[in-house]
Amino acid sequence: MLQGKTVLLGVSGGIAAYKAVEICSRLVKLGAQVHVLMTPAATRLVAPLTFQAISGNPVKVEILGEQVHGHVDHVTLTHRADLLIVAPATANTIANLAGGHAGDWITVTALGVQCPVLVVPAMEAEMYANPLTARNLQTLASLGWRLMEPVEGRLASGLMGKGRLPEPAQIVEEALALLAPQRRDLEGKRVLVTAGTTREPFDPVRFIGNRSTGKMGYAIAEAARDRGASVVLVSGPSTLTPPAGVQFVPIESCLDLLAACQTHFATADITIAAAAPADYRPAEVAPEKIKKAGDEMTVRLVKNPDVIAALGQQKRPGQVTIAFAAETEKIVEHARKKLISKNVDFVVANDVTAAGAGFGTDTNRVSFVTQEGVEELPLMTKRAVSDRILDRAVALLGR
Repeated sequence: MLQGKTVLLGVSGGIAAYKAVEICSRLVKLGAQVHVLMTPAATRLVAPLTFQAISGNPVKVEILGEQVHGHVDHVTLTHRADLLIVAPATANTIANLAGGHAGDWITVTALGVQCPVLVVPAMEAEMYANPLTARNLQTLASLGWRLMEPVEGRLASGLMGKGRLPEPAQIVEEALALLAPQRRDLEGKRVLVTAGTTREPFDPVRFIGNRSTGKMGYAIAEAARDRGASVVLVSGPSTLTPPAGVQFVPIESCLDLLAACQTHFATADITIAAAAPADYRPAEVAPEKIKKAGDEMTVRLVKNPDVIAALGQQKRPGQVTIAFAAETEKIVEHARKKLISKNVDFVVANDVTAAGAGFGTDTNRVSFVTQEGVEELPLMTKRAVSDRILDRAVALLGR
């Protein structure tokens, strides 16, 4: 699958360095020529000889060490590279990459490559949440580099939090997507994507919302951008970094979402409604924070507009519209009802209670529900799901 491809694997000095051994092994088994680049700190955690035995290539640690690939090894390898992966990427390595430093094999190589770059952070939760790390990751994203988010779990400190390296299989799947021949089948097309939750306030402090993080919609926007589309991403509040190269429209409420979509829908060739807007909003919004008084409080709710149904009524011939159905039971049955009532071309349905398929995960397990039937997809990364959605959308455009 990866015969003829050269992958540079940068391993920095985090405890998750041991997982890079499996990443290396999987890439080699797929036929890639893998060259491992290690920071000196990483060698304290995993011996370079381990990577050399698996990859069959010398491991690069010292910049001024022996040159075995040519006159200047880092130049030779950057010219050969089809992909650079940095996994794990510690906070220090991310800061050095964002600052353009060249003090180790990873950073000096990153300054020279012309290939795609995949950065996979892993660190303590507080370090990942620090605004300085967020700023540095935003800098890397602005360069068009692909970032994978760390996952929740037990960290090296023994604490629980968001900072664990994703599983090697997921990282390799992301690498395969980057190494696949870049399709430009959406060149000249406009794609409107909605993502995330909405917040429906009932006073200046409190709001009604849901657990949607926006990960699915952001992945779709990235995939459409990479396939040549002009992308508008309308997103509710999210901690995610907006993808580089897309028009980003932040919104708060369902009414905001409807207004933004109506602005951009008419010119969209494809609309993918991955947002999870609240069905109801408070009938009245208090001008000041509501104080505690008594044992109960009643908030009267009114129904929000159905955004995708409203767009379906405006749909012109040739437009493709796709809805999502996040369900907890009778998944296909509810999706079929939505298919008809919303006037969409197909519905992406999933059980948000299933392992690996709920809100906030990096993976999803979905079914495509159409007038012709149901196609069930296996568990895969949200980026892989995004490309499958776009494959079907492109086919519909060609009807």
